[in-house]
Amino acid sequence: MTAGTPKPQVDTGKPHPARVYDWLLGGKDHYEVDRLVGERLPPESKDGARQNRAFMHRAAAWLSGTGVTQFLDIGTGIPTEPNLHQIVQASVPAARVVYADNDPIVLRHAEALLVSTPTGSTDYIQADVRDPQEILRHARTTLDFDRPIALSLIALMHFVPDDQAPYDIVSSLVDVLPSGSYLVLSHAASDIVPELSDKVVAEYAKGGIRLGFRTHAGVSRFFDGLELIGPGLVTAPAWFKDTDAPTAEMSGIYAGVARIP
Repeated sequence: MTAGTPKPQVDTGKPHPARVYDWLLGGKDHYEVDRLVGERLPPESKDGARQNRAFMHRAAAWLSGTGVTQFLDIGTGIPTEPNLHQIVQASVPAARVVYADNDPIVLRHAEALLVSTPTGSTDYIQADVRDPQEILRHARTTLDFDRPIALSLIALMHFVPDDQAPYDIVSSLVDVLPSGSYLVLSHAASDIVPELSDKVVAEYAKGGIRLGFRTHAGVSRFFDGLELIGPGLVTAPAWFKDTDAPTAEMSGIYAGVARIP
């Protein structure tokens, strides 16, 4: 990020998904409007936030272990250690990571917390996934699009309802990635515990945040044309690689990793 970049203003009068997520994770970087949304959510929402974060940790560690050295993480959220770049640069110090989020408070924290290793590269752009071309333009200044890139969309696309072309957005991002790249995605389910998902959708709506929870088939569509890595599209706690073992923990979150052929 460029030194002296003007600090964008944070709207403290409206809840934002990144700050509600921070509250769910037990963070301190949110406002009363975000806390009020979080407190109205079912208790299982905290479990979902934790499971999302843990899935990201496992997927990032596995990808860096297989030789992936570039990551584009959209919907970053307020930094919570360990961050994605800390995980991947622990095993690949020269790894490059670009973060993107549309909440100005994330930019403020990114400047202080998203610090790279001496040999690696970490960058951040304030941008919305609904403008994928803006994100890609910025990402090209740090990432080499001739080499594999892992695209991370953690707990993001369920904030893009069907009338906002979520599948087209993901396709526009995936289509420019070279062969051997990966899509890492987690997404809230509408068909595992429907009564809970309906309550979550309703409570977010009271705060002016629209959600588009999806069925297993609906989430699978994001991976069309890609090669799902085992164990496939499963609940977040059930996605494990290498020596880890899946747990029987209940989850309303689908998660998967797929390779771009």
